[in-house]
Amino acid sequence: MRSLLLLALLTASSAFAQPIRIGELNSYKVFPAFLEPYKKGMELAVEEINAAGGVLGRRLELVTRDDGGTPGDAVRVAEELITREKAHLLMGTFASHVGLAVANLANQRKVLFVASEPLTDKIVWENGNRYTFRLRPSTYMQTAMLIPEAAKLKKKRWAIVYPNYEYGQSATASFKRLLKQAQPEVEFVAEQAPPLGKIDAGAVVQALADARPEAIFSSLFAADLQRFVREGNTRGLFKGRAVFNLLAGEPEYLDTLKDETPEGWWVTGYPWSEIRTPAHQKFLAAYQARWKDYPRQGSVVGYAAVHSVANAIRRAGSTDTEKMVEALKGLEMPTPFGPIVWRALDHQSTMGAYVGQLARKGGRGVMVNWRFADGANFLPPFEEIRALRKD
Repeated sequence: MRSLLLLALLTASSAFAQPIRIGELNSYKVFPAFLEPYKKGMELAVEEINAAGGVLGRRLELVTRDDGGTPGDAVRVAEELITREKAHLLMGTFASHVGLAVANLANQRKVLFVASEPLTDKIVWENGNRYTFRLRPSTYMQTAMLIPEAAKLKKKRWAIVYPNYEYGQSATASFKRLLKQAQPEVEFVAEQAPPLGKIDAGAVVQALADARPEAIFSSLFAADLQRFVREGNTRGLFKGRAVFNLLAGEPEYLDTLKDETPEGWWVTGYPWSEIRTPAHQKFLAAYQARWKDYPRQGSVVGYAAVHSVANAIRRAGSTDTEKMVEALKGLEMPTPFGPIVWRALDHQSTMGAYVGQLARKGGRGVMVNWRFADGANFLPPFEEIRALRKD
């Protein structure tokens, strides 16, 4: 009898000591500039949490997979993480259409999915579901952060360029709507929507120049942004024109623009070297000590995503999916950018972003004249969101 009791206790102890597995999937090969720092941020967070005793007495363990940057591959990988790897939850994704596919799977399989990076509004609004939560400020939120500066200029003729997939389409729709609200007389005189990663920069720049806009709104990023900037600089597209661009102030993209960085653009980004808040200084010191490098936007996102999962599990007191879902609703927690709340209404976190202008210093791009925009202040009214969500 004693032997059976001892065996039962050992079995229970062994089960309790099993690590909590975070099934993380992302487009590491497709978007390495963002996702290599993102992975370092995740790993730093896991190391910190485990060094402090883990979560509920158990170690956190990252099980990472590359999702190939396509919805089909992402769903296959997510299924593998759930079934073969026995992940307690899913986390990650970068591209908006990939994030939407995994969110749909999470809803079908009733598995918690913390979407760390995809910016599409649909993931928490039109296509929102009980099991999906999103960390970063959405395209609507980041666009809304730029609107006050755009409206101040009183430019009437605007041209728009965006990558032709969910993120770019969503950013463009939000910009048109919000600028029209702030400045009803505005006109959109040209629109270019090249395929993601396949921009014919010369043709796009010429088409925009031919429309003779007074200002330009862009949501291009990564290699598309670099090609657009190079061609625009060469052809003088930006001379005498105001330009607004989501994400262009992130170090991931300024690293590649270097001395080609166009000065004066209004952007969202991350002026990592100038943020003096205690929360950011603590993160910066830890990150640089661990990786001997400066953080990028992805570093903060990866770090905050893992801590979000850990905080939700602590609050739930369990890795049970339904308990974790309820624990995330209304969860308040610190991040390197300041405190955030995971809203119960739409599962969107209130993480903010930095808004400023581009400049060149020492042969590289930097953000100047920047301010922090609290995400909680750049969301639609609750009634509007309730009408969008179907769950």
